[in-house]
Amino acid sequence: MMLLFRFFSHWPLGALHALGAALGWLVWWLSAGYRREFRANVTQAGLPFEAARPAIGEAGRFVAELPKLWMRPSGESCLGNVRIEGQGHVTEAFERGRGVVFFGPHCGSFELGPQALAELCGPITAIYRPARKPWLARLELLARSRPGLNVVPASLSGIRQMFRTLKNNQAVALLTDQVPPDGQGVWAPFFGKPAYTMTLAARLALQSGAVVLPVSCERLPGGRGYFLKVWPALALLDSLSKTDLLPAVTLINQAIEAIVRTQPGQYLWGYARYKQPRQQEANGEGF
Repeated sequence: MMLLFRFFSHWPLGALHALGAALGWLVWWLSAGYRREFRANVTQAGLPFEAARPAIGEAGRFVAELPKLWMRPSGESCLGNVRIEGQGHVTEAFERGRGVVFFGPHCGSFELGPQALAELCGPITAIYRPARKPWLARLELLARSRPGLNVVPASLSGIRQMFRTLKNNQAVALLTDQVPPDGQGVWAPFFGKPAYTMTLAARLALQSGAVVLPVSCERLPGGRGYFLKVWPALALLDSLSKTDLLPAVTLINQAIEAIVRTQPGQYLWGYARYKQPRQQEANGEGF
C-alpha cells in the first residue's frame, strides 16, 4: 500500500483530482445509504441540492489527493499552490499572548490546512484519532508529523499537551464537526437540528483564554491548488465563563455553518452528523 501511495504521489494534482471525482461518483451510485444521508443533510441545511452536488466529486478528490499531501518530502513547502487570506487575524491573535485555537469543518482540503498553518505560524499541535489498521496508523503518523506540526493522539495525554501548547502562546488545530464519543460532547444546534458536538475546542478556549479562529481550505478547480482562509476570531467567546460550554459550542457550530454555506460544494455531506454518539473507548481516545 505504501508503494501505491508513493506511485500516486508523483501524479499531477489535476490528474489526481480527475481520478478522485470519478471515485466520488462511483461511491455515490453504489451506495443508496450514502445518497440518503447526503440528501438529508443538505435538506436540513436549507440548501438546494444543486449547490451541494459538486461535493459528490469533491469527496473523491479528497481521497485522491492524500498521496500527494502525505508523501510530500518533509523539507518541501506545501504553500507553492496555496492562496492565503486572513493572516492579519493570526497576528492579532498571537499578540494577545494566550495561544490560538484553529478549528474548521470537514470541508475542502482539511488535511492540507494544518500543514499550511504550521508553515505560516507554527509550531502547531493537532489532535487526531489513530486508524485501527496498523499500516494506516503508521502512515498517518509519518505523513502528519511535519516540521512545525506536532500531532498527538486523541487521549488525555494529548489534551494535556494541547493545554501546555496554548500556555506557551502557540497554536492547536482540530476539526469540530464530528460526533465524539458519549460523554465528550453536548447536544448543540447545527443547521437547526441538535447534533452531538465535541466540547474540546470550547474547553481549550474557555479555560486558557486562547483566541478561537475558524479556518477553511478550499480546493480550487482544475488542480490549480487551494485557498486557505483564516476567518475573524469568535469575539463573543470572550464574554463567556469557563462553564458556558453549550453557548461556546453553539458559537463554534455557527462558525462552521458560515464556512459551509460559502462552499457547500466541498463539504462532506455524506457524514452522519446527527447520529447518536458511540460509547467511549476504554483508553479514553476518540476525540
